[in-house]
Amino acid sequence: ELHALIDGKRSGEWEKALPVFTEKDGNIATRSASGRVLNAISSAAPFLIGGSADLAPSTNTIMKGMGHFLSDRTGRNLHFGVREHAMGSVMNGMALTGGIVPYGATFLIFSDYMKPPIRLAGLMHLQAVYVFTHDSIGLGEDGPTHQPIEQLAALRSIPNLTVIRPSDANETTEAWRVALKKETGPTAIILTRQTLPLIDRTKCAPASGVLKGGYTLLDAENGKPEVILLATGSEVTLALGAHAELSKRGVKARVVNMPSWELFEAQPAAYKNEVLPRDVTARLAIEAASPLGWHKYTGLDGEVLGIDTFGASAPHKTLFEKYGFTVENVVARASA
Repeated sequence: ELHALIDGKRSGEWEKALPVFTEKDGNIATRSASGRVLNAISSAAPFLIGGSADLAPSTNTIMKGMGHFLSDRTGRNLHFGVREHAMGSVMNGMALTGGIVPYGATFLIFSDYMKPPIRLAGLMHLQAVYVFTHDSIGLGEDGPTHQPIEQLAALRSIPNLTVIRPSDANETTEAWRVALKKETGPTAIILTRQTLPLIDRTKCAPASGVLKGGYTLLDAENGKPEVILLATGSEVTLALGAHAELSKRGVKARVVNMPSWELFEAQPAAYKNEVLPRDVTARLAIEAASPLGWHKYTGLDGEVLGIDTFGASAPHKTLFEKYGFTVENVVARASA
């Protein structure tokens, strides 16, 4: 089996096992959705081996029933210990062996500790999957030491690293699809601690739009948009709420979901211009992180609702309100 994998003979059965989430699943954190995806495909993906930097219960990265890689070297769950740099380096060695797709998990804030091996994975075109959870001030009371601000911008700046921040459970499934099909470099999947509602795909575009990195999730009801709201992750739900309120006020708004800048940039110019028409210059990007880089998509006439300070210790709902991530504020900024 190992020789077959090293020779590139990897079965595609895992893709058939990818789960689809429905209303009965209720509100679910994308870190929890990721764990369900991982366990749904684990039996059909023997090439997938990994673990976390001592945070498996929090990052939802244990493959149930697959054993633990100990002295007998039989299990598929690795206990890396609290050493993110070493975890990334071990993953690189595993990926270089061939046939194995390693995954490693920790909180997004701790991606800083493993920046060198992530950079080397990009440099060496290694297929590795980083599961980074607790992706914003939305992690709540752990406070500013654990709340990532500049980490998304830093990861996006690494060449050949694909960064994906899904907005709901079904987009999390698509993020894993991308990560396991991209054999020419590493992928970082950025996930929430807090629960998120499932986006109604009967009214919005399908989650498969993740494959293109950015897509029109919900358009203006009556023709060409007057304003474009761009968002990622948990803030996409906020953009949808603002879209509804703007529509009531007669403002034509388009919601563009941008889970992966790298995948979006790989699309043809015609597609990118279709999603972000050049003549619609009223644009507002919404992301609970550093605004660095967003002006490429908002332009000089657009704005970014981001965070340019450190976080604070409080429940996540309180933090989002205090930092301006509310429907009311988004509507006000978009209207302006």
